[in-house]
Amino acid sequence: MKSGILFLSLLGFLPLGIPTCPVPCRCATNIIDCTSKGLTVAKLPVAFRPSSEIIHLGYNKLTSIPSGLFDNLKSLQVVYLQGNPWECNCDILYLRSWLQWQQNRTLYRDVRCTSPAHLQDRIIAYLTEDEIISTCQYWYCNLALLSQLCLVILLFLQGILVIFIIVYLQKFRRMTAEARSTTRDLHQNVDTWVSSSRSPYNSD
Repeated sequence: MKSGILFLSLLGFLPLGIPTCPVPCRCATNIIDCTSKGLTVAKLPVAFRPSSEIIHLGYNKLTSIPSGLFDNLKSLQVVYLQGNPWECNCDILYLRSWLQWQQNRTLYRDVRCTSPAHLQDRIIAYLTEDEIISTCQYWYCNLALLSQLCLVILLFLQGILVIFIIVYLQKFRRMTAEARSTTRDLHQNVDTWVSSSRSPYNSD
């Protein structure tokens, strides 16, 4: 009985020891083929089997590689990365670092920047850290400019709102003055009518 329970327990843990092929890729032995699967950074497999030797990630929609994705793949020989729209900003630092550690960088001459414009078509493996960091600074500058633009628009809308309130208050004051004037006229008319009704000609 105990041996049967132990056997079932081992079966329960067995799938954990056998890495499966990540969806939507195709796998054969130590090769993982994810070519032309429409993969983005968000859809990229979170991990690959440790025994992977060749990984195909070409012709997808990858703009960067998540930090540490290839670090634990001790048997990895090559990753095919061509045909992706790489964005050479702060997020590309991990891929650039990984490429620089590869013995044969010539395999990665087709891994080039798509953006920003001043780095377009540059080989990622040969980018300097300063060039990438400068794009990060441009990004922060653009964010700052966008924030300032939003602030100007907000102030403009507030100015319009203040003008609207002032115009409304002036109109309200005129309406109040007219109402008071009408009330005074009405009281005067009532007083005149009362006075006329009390004249001697109307007494018994």
